[in-house]
Amino acid sequence: MPAAYAERLAAIEVSRDSVEVLGAQTAYWTYGPADADITLLLVHGFRGDHHGLEPVVAYLPGIRVVSPDLPGFGASDPLPDSPHDLDAYARWLTAFAEAVAPGAVVLGHSFGSIVASAAVAQGLATPRLVLVNPIGAPALEGPRGVLTRLAVFYYRLAAKLPKRAGESLLRNGLIVRVMSISMAKTHDRDLRRFVHAQHDAYFSDFRDRDVLLDAFIASVSHDVREFAPSITIPTLLVAAVRDDITPIEAERTLRGLFPQGQLVEIADVGHLIHYETPQQAADAIRGFLDAEP
Repeated sequence: MPAAYAERLAAIEVSRDSVEVLGAQTAYWTYGPADADITLLLVHGFRGDHHGLEPVVAYLPGIRVVSPDLPGFGASDPLPDSPHDLDAYARWLTAFAEAVAPGAVVLGHSFGSIVASAAVAQGLATPRLVLVNPIGAPALEGPRGVLTRLAVFYYRLAAKLPKRAGESLLRNGLIVRVMSISMAKTHDRDLRRFVHAQHDAYFSDFRDRDVLLDAFIASVSHDVREFAPSITIPTLLVAAVRDDITPIEAERTLRGLFPQGQLVEIADVGHLIHYETPQQAADAIRGFLDAEP
């Protein structure tokens, strides 16, 4: 981790715990003071785990942050007897919030923005909603729709191969690196190395290919537009001007679908705001949380 991130994160108290949610153990990390005025509940993106949002957490001292691994990813068990579709993830998030962080402000990144929006639209109680790199348009229609279709073929092929061969393909280091290179926009060599190291370390930390395929299908079959009109609480969108997954024009349209939507645009970054510009994201989040309703 770059020194600026690491030093800040090291100064924040952190603990690890787990809780049973919908019949499975969910691992989660809590950062910051227990008596903080604000609690922020984080929902990470597809194929990631709680580590991905730590650079943003590093710039949010004084706020209590609860960051679980999604079911079937990182240290969390998959949900038993249930497909890992969007409905399941939304139900899990609602139950987790009620058990661990009732009344917390919810923040979703990338695929987590879809999960968080679906849960809030279906009744998850939260005073405000923050979406970082929100998926604001169908992935198959974005500027890299062809690559998304290739990804669909990749995941379906891995599902049809023998189990060992399929999971080996999904965890192939070269494919992970190509993905990482395609998303990184920074020209800072040290920062690019950090981004690639994060993806190498955590992008293949999923339980099995069935969970991964379910989550992938959910991620490309839905977007935040489905839920925006019914989310009436104040909502902040932190969007990247150079995002290849959701163009900034689509993010501007998405903001207008929220009854109380706000949009902060970050220049010179793509879908990796949480790695490349975490301070700008944290500043936008803190400003949103500090503002009067």
